[in-house]
Amino acid sequence: MDTADWRRRVFALYGAVRAAGDPAEGHALWRAGRDELLATHPASPVEEREGFRGVPMGAYRPELRFEVAVDTDVEPVRWEVPSATDGVIPFSRVGVLHLPAIGDLDVWWLESYGGGVFVPVKDALAGTHTYGGGRYLLDTVKGADLGGDIREGRLVVDLNFAYNPSCAYSPLWTCPLAPATNTVKAELPVGELTSDL
Repeated sequence: MDTADWRRRVFALYGAVRAAGDPAEGHALWRAGRDELLATHPASPVEEREGFRGVPMGAYRPELRFEVAVDTDVEPVRWEVPSATDGVIPFSRVGVLHLPAIGDLDVWWLESYGGGVFVPVKDALAGTHTYGGGRYLLDTVKGADLGGDIREGRLVVDLNFAYNPSCAYSPLWTCPLAPATNTVKAELPVGELTSDL
């Protein structure tokens, strides 16, 4: 029930972000909500919560927010991620996002029950200031969805909302990490970091 409540709260948090009048305002809501969930919720992956003071976060940069079309003219690729608790997690590539001055990111569809859009990213700061395995931008099955006209094939991709997967906080979690096709050469000192810049 704790995990179900966590997901319900994450869905509500992203709903508030989408409803915010300004992306920077939405980012402030998201940051406060993420820190509260990580610090207090029973399903938080943070093991040492007593000294937890929030995740280091880069300042909001509006130029790193995009509403882009998903380029669906891609060869189908299957990506299977073994996990310790859920068996093999299957994904299929359904498109690619072309982000100006950043690079390309594959868009994956979770083939498990319920399905969902998944977009991880690993940047040039991975292993120093961002999580070494990469971070998540979108994971709609878990509520991490910034909007966009999905019927028109467009997604809001705001790199300021890049967040650490649960395995960044605890070895008890198995997480799909960003594949090579979701790795960019750009430095992205925004979103959740592993250390202050």
